[in-house]
Amino acid sequence: MTSGVLASTDPALQSSVATGLEQVETRLREVVRSSHPLLSESASHLVTAGGKRFRPLLTLLAAHLGDPTRPEVVDAAVVVELTHLATLYHDDVMDEAPVRRGAASANTRWTNTVAILTGDYLFARASDLTAGLGTQATHLQSQTFARLVEGQIAETAGPSEGQDPVAHHLRVLADKTGSLIATSARLGALMAGAPAEVVDKVATYGELYGVAFQLSDDLIDIASDFEQSGKTPGTDLREGVATLPVLLVRQGIDEESESLATLLEGDLSGDAELAEALRRLRAHPAMAQAQAILQDHAERARVVAATLPPSAAREALLVLTDYVLARTG
Repeated sequence: MTSGVLASTDPALQSSVATGLEQVETRLREVVRSSHPLLSESASHLVTAGGKRFRPLLTLLAAHLGDPTRPEVVDAAVVVELTHLATLYHDDVMDEAPVRRGAASANTRWTNTVAILTGDYLFARASDLTAGLGTQATHLQSQTFARLVEGQIAETAGPSEGQDPVAHHLRVLADKTGSLIATSARLGALMAGAPAEVVDKVATYGELYGVAFQLSDDLIDIASDFEQSGKTPGTDLREGVATLPVLLVRQGIDEESESLATLLEGDLSGDAELAEALRRLRAHPAMAQAQAILQDHAERARVVAATLPPSAAREALLVLTDYVLARTG
C-alpha cells in the first residue's frame, strides 16, 4: 500500500496522516448514507471494500504545507475519495467489470442502473461537501469533473486523424488520472492555507505523479508476475487495452514490431497466446521506451517537489516519487 511507503518519513507526519485517514474513513461512511436502504447499501459497497486511499493521503500530506489541523482538510480528503469512488462505479458499467477490489462490482451485484445511479449519488455528495469548502473549491471540483469526463470520452473515441496515439494516450492519462490526483494535492494545500505559489506547485506535482503512477501500473501489468504484484499479468492485453508499450510497438517499423503488433491485436484469450505475447513484449524495446517516459514524468514531479518549502511533507512527496520508479524496477 502507498501509505506504507511513508514508513521512512518523519514519525510526527506519519502519525498525523494516519489519524487523518482514520477521520476520513469515519466521515466517508457517514456521508454515503441515504434514506433509501438500497442506495445506502450500494453507496457503502466500495467504501467498505477498502482501497489504497491514495488521493485522501495526498490531500493530508499536502495540507502539511500549511496548517493541517484546519477542519476543512478532512472534508477535502473525503471529497476527492468520493469523486474517485463515483468514477469506479461508472467505469465498471462501461467495462462490464465483474469484480472490483476483490468483491463483486456494483453492476454485477445489483444492476447497471443501480451502479450508475450510485455513482451519480456519490458525485452529488462530493459536490455538497465541496460547497461547504468555499467558491474556489467548488470551481476546482467542477473543473475536475469536466476533465474526468473529457478524458473518458477521449479514450472512448480514440485519437483523431493525424493525432499521435502516444500523445493522445498521455493526455487521456493526465485527464482521467492526473487531474484528480492534482486536485487532491491542491485542495489539501488550499484548505490548509498554504501560499498560492505552494498550492500551484503541489498541484503540478500531483498531475505529473498521477500520470507516472498510471504508467507504472501499465508496465507492471506486463513486466511483473503474480507473486511480485499480486495481479494477474497481461490483464490489459487480454482485454484489448492499448497501454503505452503496445502503442510504442505499433509505431515500430521493423519486422519484429509489425509481427508483435499483429499478435497483440489478435485473440489473446488463450493462456498460450497471452504467454507468448507477454514474452515478446517484455523483450521488445518498447518496454524501455515506456520506462523512459515514466521516468521523465517522475523526475519532473521530483523537480517540482524539490522547490517546495523545506518540510517533512516535501520529503514525503520525494519518497513517493522514488517509490513510483522503484515499483517498476
